[in-house]
Amino acid sequence: MSVVTKIKDNKPEPVAYSEAALRNNAAVVEYCRTSMAALSGSTAGVLGLTGLYGFAFYVIAVVVLWLMFMMKAGSNWHKYYVSRQSLLTNGFLGALFTYVLFWTFIYGMVHVY
Repeated sequence: MSVVTKIKDNKPEPVAYSEAALRNNAAVVEYCRTSMAALSGSTAGVLGLTGLYGFAFYVIAVVVLWLMFMMKAGSNWHKYYVSRQSLLTNGFLGALFTYVLFWTFIYGMVHVY
């Protein structure tokens, strides 16, 4: 007589996300990203950053905002966001346009006129 044993699969259970909660989180992230772009663009304009230094300042500001989101979410970030990488890269170019708008406007107001 042979004994049949069940081998348990070690597959992770599928995760269900609330679509409304994901949309709300995305809206909050977009609002924060736009505000950060306006504030950091104004700061870069007041500081008089030009050329690549201004764009490097934007990249630093984006990474700092991403780190703040990760710190706020803690080790349970997967409860709030689908991917950490998408949180960093989504909306990068859209916020860049806002950044450049504020950067050039404030730079012109402070250092040119």
